[in-house]
Amino acid sequence: MAPATRLAAMSAIRSKGELQDYYLRKVADGKNKMLVLNAVRNKIIHRIYAVIRRGEIYNKNYMSSLV
Repeated sequence: MAPATRLAAMSAIRSKGELQDYYLRKVADGKNKMLVLNAVRNKIIHRIYAVIRRGEIYNKNYMSSLV
C-alpha cells in the first residue's frame, strides 16, 4: 500500500462520513481491519480517478445518467 493512500484511508476512517460508516460496518461484520482499510483506499482511488476523468469537482450526491 502506498504511504499517501494509506494515510488518506486512515484519515477517512477517523473522520465522520460515509467511509467511516462503511469501515465500521464491515469490521462489525467480522472482516479483517486491514482488508477493510484496503477497500476504503480503493474507494478513494476510484473517486479520485472519476473526478480527474470527468474534469469536475467531487460531488458526493452524484447520480450517473445511466441510472
